Amino acid sequence: LPGVTRDSVLQLCRHWGLPVEEKRISVDELLAAQHNGTLEEVFGTGTAAVVSPVGKLRYGDEVMTINGGGIGPVTQKLYDTITGIQLGRLDDPLGWRVEIK
Repeated sequence: LPGVTRDSVLQLCRHWGLPVEEKRISVDELLAAQHNGTLEEVFGTGTAAVVSPVGKLRYGDEVMTINGGGIGPVTQKLYDTITGIQLGRLDDPLGWRVEIK
């Protein structure tokens, strides 16, 4: 779904030079990625949570543990960067903040 936090994540990933692709994926694609070792991180975004890691996914009898069940490096960097910009602890490379006088 469209949203400000989701868009912020997409902008940051592009800014960092990470490949970004938006598309629907099936459960079969997730399972295949888990089995072949290419499923590295999964996270959700939202206004309150900012970026929240997904450690496990269950589908039927299949349980996919992602990144050992912990937060991945990209997820952590996204969270730290967005909250750092929001709180003024980090520079804003994308011009999101506006000074109000």
